[in-house]
Amino acid sequence: MRGYRFRNVPSHLSKSSKSDCFQPYSYLTELLLMSEPQSALLLRKQLAELNKNPVEGFSAGLIDDNDIYRWEVLIIGPPDTLYEGGFFKAHLQFPKEYPLRPPKMKFITEIWHPNIDRNGDVCISILHEPGDDKWGYEKASERWLPVHTVETILISVISMLADPNDESPANVDAAKEWRESYTEFKRKVARCVRKSQEECL
Repeated sequence: MRGYRFRNVPSHLSKSSKSDCFQPYSYLTELLLMSEPQSALLLRKQLAELNKNPVEGFSAGLIDDNDIYRWEVLIIGPPDTLYEGGFFKAHLQFPKEYPLRPPKMKFITEIWHPNIDRNGDVCISILHEPGDDKWGYEKASERWLPVHTVETILISVISMLADPNDESPANVDAAKEWRESYTEFKRKVARCVRKSQEECL
């Protein structure tokens, strides 16, 4: 039988067995059963690359060493912004279909920002499902693309901290303060920065 190599066959599947539906092993079948999904392999590769070549502004690791799909990141508030000096923790939850579909990102540290809702969920074009926006606010090229990586996601989020998009807010109150009551907005952000520093001590 071409393409197959027999291994030690369990007794209950041997010729002397009452079973007459024995299907031979193939090394290919075994490897497929044992191998990780491509998404997991890709995420392990990206994690190894970030550990080998850290990117300024954030650090990343796994919440649980046994679950490659759940990451924890620490974003350092970018300089010359209201968030400077802050240490903001967030979680990334990757789908099994990654990189065809985007992860979801949620800040664990309290943060006040027009594009982060009160629960910490991040609303940014790069993390929106691929394809056309049914509301017409975003171009398909602005949404998720399979070429994106953990690094490009976090760089985009850091850029978002520096330059909020108040036209499509996840936190309407924060967006309104950003436009109409900037002093109050700064006060709330400063409180979040101080709180994040205390939590990191």
